Amino acid sequence: MKNRHRNTFFLLGISAFLIVLVFYIKYGDTVNIEKYVLANRLPNIRPDYSGTIIPPNIAPLNFIVEEFGTDYYVKIYSSDGEEIEVFSKTPNIVIPINSWKRLLSMNHNQKLCFDVYVRAINGDWTRFGTITNTISNAEIDGYIVYRLFRLQYNYGKKFDLYQRNIQNYDESLVLSNKSFGESLVSSNRSLGYGCMNCHTFLNNNPDNMILHLRGRPNGSRMLIIQNGEIKNVYSQTKFGSRPASYISWHPSGRLLVFSFNKICQFFHSARMETRDGLDFDSGLAFYDVDSKTIKYKSVLLDSDRLESYPTWSPDGKFLYFSSAPRLWPADCEDVPPDRYKENRYDLMRVTYDIEKNELGEIETVLSAKETGLGILQPRVSPDGRFLLFCMLTYGAFPTLNTSSDIYLMDLKTGEYRPIAGNSDKSESWHSWSSNSHWFVFSSKKGDGLFLKAYFCYVDENGKTYKPFVLPQKNPSFYDSFYKLYQLPELIKKPIRLKEKNFVKAINLLTKIPGIEPITSATPSQPSAPSQYR
Repeated sequence: MKNRHRNTFFLLGISAFLIVLVFYIKYGDTVNIEKYVLANRLPNIRPDYSGTIIPPNIAPLNFIVEEFGTDYYVKIYSSDGEEIEVFSKTPNIVIPINSWKRLLSMNHNQKLCFDVYVRAINGDWTRFGTITNTISNAEIDGYIVYRLFRLQYNYGKKFDLYQRNIQNYDESLVLSNKSFGESLVSSNRSLGYGCMNCHTFLNNNPDNMILHLRGRPNGSRMLIIQNGEIKNVYSQTKFGSRPASYISWHPSGRLLVFSFNKICQFFHSARMETRDGLDFDSGLAFYDVDSKTIKYKSVLLDSDRLESYPTWSPDGKFLYFSSAPRLWPADCEDVPPDRYKENRYDLMRVTYDIEKNELGEIETVLSAKETGLGILQPRVSPDGRFLLFCMLTYGAFPTLNTSSDIYLMDLKTGEYRPIAGNSDKSESWHSWSSNSHWFVFSSKKGDGLFLKAYFCYVDENGKTYKPFVLPQKNPSFYDSFYKLYQLPELIKKPIRLKEKNFVKAINLLTKIPGIEPITSATPSQPSAPSQYR
């Protein structure tokens, strides 16, 4: 019996040795390729990770070599550290994460080079031109939060809120609308699961967070997370049935500003994106976190205008928002209404003193009349220097309009320009990293249907560089992933609360006890300071 076991182990050892020997004989020369033909061009790779700036804490940029061959070899190197070698029998190039991290950590502000070799059927190797990127000295916030759901039109069933560690590939579920709507849906499938939208964080910190719930079976709720404690607030306002929508934390954490919107969706018959959307009525209001009260200011509820997409400056002294002339009554029954292509928003701001609870004078930062385009979704960089916003031909929803591009304004000079990497598809919904050198945004570039998350670097002068898509462990991930990455928001650390904590809070409702006015230091009328014109 002992001899039999001894012979078995011996045969297994010989087999393993032969496998290693055959592999070495067949592939051992591939890491030292002495003879090759030099191609006078860069290799085609997908995703396009070339000619850009990357954070030093980003996950490996795995990719597919879109060149025909039988074997693939990639050498990755920089000024210092050990080079990385990847050999593959398929075009999929998967980079070892530990080696990648070491190489990037040793080479801030240095070039990162990729040499790609492909072997043809006849055994000859071709070396392509070197792909070169730059490793930034500025890290990016390590996590993003986004909604994932399938492409839909007038009915949505399942929405999932996820967080992703962009320093590796770890993804985890924060909350699914299925988790708190299952019992009602099982008894009446027409209810759907309800909607979750517009997750918002205070200063990129997930300890203070807002998440909205919409529609049946739970009604209009606003989950307010403060230092790990969740409060469920009924957010429907006195203006009809419109609840809180787009929202922004005051930097102090004491106040929220939100818009309430009457949204109408309609359809086109002959476009890549057939859906479209308008805001039939909207205004701005404030929620006092401590007193749990909603406050209104008449100038931000102008019956002649629509106000939406509010956001604070990082010092809390200015409130930026989008505002458009009202072209049809709120109770208009025509969908779409006449002149809907004239619906363009101006970029406005108003001063605010939180200690005195006073609003100042409204200013026009950039007008649609001047640009010929509507201006939506303003977001100020955490250092207060730059402002990101979308510009599009008309309407209130950049993600549904292929003309939507992202622009960056220097708030010191008022000058603005399109960011690098805008496409002929929709670019929308951007979020700053806490150091003001990176932002993430959604784009439909490529297929024109599916939103993906892209990262873009901004230098100290406001110059932007070629964006790159969120890296995935499987290089072919996006070829078969048919969900949308919607509303990507950068945060500095992961959300620690479990899904069961959110579900429990959804069943505990806090009513808003009252409505208080906000005073004005001076009469507020729209104006246009010359420095922005």
